[in-house]
Amino acid sequence: MTFERPTQLDIFEHSRDVALRNDVQHAIDRRDAGAAQHACEQLAQEFAHDAALPALRLLTDTLLPCSHEMLLDHDALAAARREIEERIAPAATRVFGKEAADWLAPLWRDLAQRAEMLKFQPERPLDHPAPLWLRARDWKAAASAVATIEGWHRRPQALAWMAEARLHAYGLGACWPIVAELAWLAPSALADLARRTVPDPLLCQLVRRFAAAFDGEGDESDLAWFPAWLLIDRPDLEPGLAGAPPAQDSAPERALRLLLELLGLEREGEHHAVVQRREALRDLSWPLYSAYLAAR
Repeated sequence: MTFERPTQLDIFEHSRDVALRNDVQHAIDRRDAGAAQHACEQLAQEFAHDAALPALRLLTDTLLPCSHEMLLDHDALAAARREIEERIAPAATRVFGKEAADWLAPLWRDLAQRAEMLKFQPERPLDHPAPLWLRARDWKAAASAVATIEGWHRRPQALAWMAEARLHAYGLGACWPIVAELAWLAPSALADLARRTVPDPLLCQLVRRFAAAFDGEGDESDLAWFPAWLLIDRPDLEPGLAGAPPAQDSAPERALRLLLELLGLEREGEHHAVVQRREALRDLSWPLYSAYLAAR
């Protein structure tokens, strides 16, 4: 159950209890603790058994002054994170519906700031400032937090965080190198990122087109070949994909490098060298080779 925005309230169509609930919601939305408490008390006096009261009271309590001390261990961060995830976030969703994430963002920001001294632990990746900054929708702060993680380029979770942060902060056009890295290192993470809402729907569209066109294993592992396939389907993306840094020298990565060579040799008319590179591409991946020939 969600509530109407106060500006949408029509006193001729809504009853007294809805009006009082909207008063509380409006105060909570403004983060006015005093007004929220007063409105909550009014609702409780007139409708003591209102089903919305527990959620409204919980959100009102979050507006009261609380500790902003730095968190010095991961257990304390985990406890604070679960408090938001398991109690406050469900209450916010009940009250604000789809706009709950906007209301929760300052809570995640505060928690990220309090956790900034904690280092990344692979066994508990959620207890780090980076994913908290993502939830706060502060993309540049999230990218900065990921950058503090030693070897983040080789850590699938950290690389996925960086890809999401940069996509929001700079747009897809500036992020093809890191998208390629993510495809090679953690194709399932790329699939998850494409499924979720990102600023540019093109990534989701291209991933879907790849899944429909690429005759591979038929699961998310195929996405490791996505960057190389893109060079065939969208040769205009060559400058961005060419900027992908060396990773693990996997077959999908070698296929991208090979296709970059092929495109250059085709432009130069080097027929003999083109034939050699085509044979090498065939040996690396028959589905990719088939897609390449179909585009010629």
